[in-house]
Amino acid sequence: MTGTGHNRTDRDGIKNMVELFGENVFSIKTMRNYLSESAYKSLVSTLYQGKSLKREIADEVADAMKTWALEKGATHFTHWFQPLTGATAEKHDSFIMPDREGGAITRFSGSELIRGEPDASSFPSGGLRATFEARGYTAWDPTSPAFIKEGKNGATLCIPTVFCAYHGEALDKKTPLLRSIEALSRQVCRLGNLFGINCDGKRARADLGAEQEYFLIDKKFYDKRLDLLQTGRTLFGRKPAKHQQMEDHYFGAIKPRVMTFMCDVDRELWRLGVPAKTRHNEVCPGQFEIAPVYEELNLAVDHNMIVMEVLREMADRHGFACLLHEKPFAGVNGSGKHNNWSLCGPDGKNWLTPGDNPHENAKFLTIICALMKAVDTRAKVLRATVATAGNDHRLGANEAPPAILSIFLGDQLTDVILQIEQGTPKSSKKRGPIEIGVSSLPSLPRDATDRNRTSPLAFTGNKFEFRAVGSNQSCAGSNVALNTIVAEALDEICTRLEKAVAGGRDFNESLQAVLKDIVGKHKRIIFNGDNYSPEWRREAARRGLPSLKRTPESLKAFVDPDVIKMFAKYGVLSERELRSRYEVYQDAYDKTVAIEAECALTIAKTLIAPAALEYEGRLARMIRHVALAGKGPVAAKKKLLAELSVETERLLKCSAVLETNLGQRPYGAVLKAMNDLREAADALEGLVPDHLWPLPSYAEMMFMM
Repeated sequence: MTGTGHNRTDRDGIKNMVELFGENVFSIKTMRNYLSESAYKSLVSTLYQGKSLKREIADEVADAMKTWALEKGATHFTHWFQPLTGATAEKHDSFIMPDREGGAITRFSGSELIRGEPDASSFPSGGLRATFEARGYTAWDPTSPAFIKEGKNGATLCIPTVFCAYHGEALDKKTPLLRSIEALSRQVCRLGNLFGINCDGKRARADLGAEQEYFLIDKKFYDKRLDLLQTGRTLFGRKPAKHQQMEDHYFGAIKPRVMTFMCDVDRELWRLGVPAKTRHNEVCPGQFEIAPVYEELNLAVDHNMIVMEVLREMADRHGFACLLHEKPFAGVNGSGKHNNWSLCGPDGKNWLTPGDNPHENAKFLTIICALMKAVDTRAKVLRATVATAGNDHRLGANEAPPAILSIFLGDQLTDVILQIEQGTPKSSKKRGPIEIGVSSLPSLPRDATDRNRTSPLAFTGNKFEFRAVGSNQSCAGSNVALNTIVAEALDEICTRLEKAVAGGRDFNESLQAVLKDIVGKHKRIIFNGDNYSPEWRREAARRGLPSLKRTPESLKAFVDPDVIKMFAKYGVLSERELRSRYEVYQDAYDKTVAIEAECALTIAKTLIAPAALEYEGRLARMIRHVALAGKGPVAAKKKLLAELSVETERLLKCSAVLETNLGQRPYGAVLKAMNDLREAADALEGLVPDHLWPLPSYAEMMFMM
């Protein structure tokens, strides 16, 4: 993707920024200039009402898209999809076709727009496809607009698509996401009907704001670190005297070189229609964050994948390496992706925003209670969606939530929720009398809660912030789970309410009874304190909340029979699709640990041990010469040599233990051996002279940019 250059200046900054936004996106606004009125209206109906697109309209849309792309300099098109690798994938085809008269024409048909056929055999499928079964299909997702990616020597039209196997099984992350959005919409509209909202022909949606954390280091250091090149994280590294403990990097002045990079990132993202909004220094030196304006969930997930790609490519162009691993440096802040999820009902309102009247607040508190029920009932599922080898190093560490799932509501909202359990709320904490109306539910002010940075799932005024998603992960998996478990909770709520109303009971009284029951059963999931504290771990155990610290035990939730039944019931993932994901994610974990172990062994044996042995030899020779010459005391020098010798011996012994345990499962012995090897290596880094040490240090990577 092409940046706008290091030295670009905008005389009319705001005007140019606005004109820049979306210039490389085939947006609805752009479509109007290239489509007939009938085709435009048909496509808009597809986008907003879920109607199918007619074949003749597809041909016109494809031709218009091709014309626009050619005008933008594109020579190829690709179906841009998101396989289970967690990255994006592309297969490029040119627009050119022979004209049977010795020449060529450009062509792009509706069938080429709607469906493609990349080879599916080399993508992870978890048993959904055999090696010899190569067919896989991509299908256009018209709810996410096509866009142009530009390179140094050309441009490509990218068409967001789903990716499915020959028999229709989902091989990607977008397909179940779209299914979960539809499942959630059905249940929200059911609830809307109960509240007297006309939901005919309307849909509900989830919105997302994905805050992205990342590290930048100078490319020259990155190229000298085999561990970063192969695993994305430092397998060795002694924590420097100064790192993040002074808390002076967070929100500090951005260094000029980094600011130039950030400006080019913003411009490129704006051109691609990504509403990049916020940029700042994060907690650890060398760490930063970028955050967008909230968007419809499916588009926001696509845009976050684009953000990660732009960050990597722009970093390389500026002489940086962008590290998106969840824990690139040990002992300091890791990187996450704050998944800010909200729910927009068929009335166009955010149902996680407290209302101005009891009726609106009834909807709000119903959704809060549904989330409580969903997260408490399905905590293991939500935990499984963030289970990766990288995230195992981050969860519960610096500035990351623990593996124990809980919900933060804040004092005032928690007080109201607990009053519901006792009957009708009488007062609002710190806010005086509650407005009592037909629903007997309170009037709540906006922003009535503080923010809890240690909570895995925190209510922050009009959204829930799920902070456990890893920096390198797609947001799709966690939102598939969130949408589905909330749909399940709403389904049960609506079923009870519909039955009560059909039996002649008052709706408001029935709702009050349902919410009271939910709070009584699921209030254990609420925790507003310090999630890092050992007291909370003990309290969580007393409450019976699951604590799954490692990926292998967490992933088992995907193959729990009751979980399989839930995903199948709402049409999000079949049993085969769910089991395939368990296999794919477990295999990814196994391979990651194996790669890291082999890489650590290689570095220890071929770089660190030789450096330590060389210094040991030099030091021994120097001590011998000093002693023979009688030129001074050598006791302290011998002590240094002894310490060096002990640590070198420990390194060699730990290397042997790791080598013996390579490939063994479960990986407890391997992980312990890697940790022991790291401790020996890091101790040696504090003894071996800097000019002999073979790896760039933490201090260099964090501070020299």
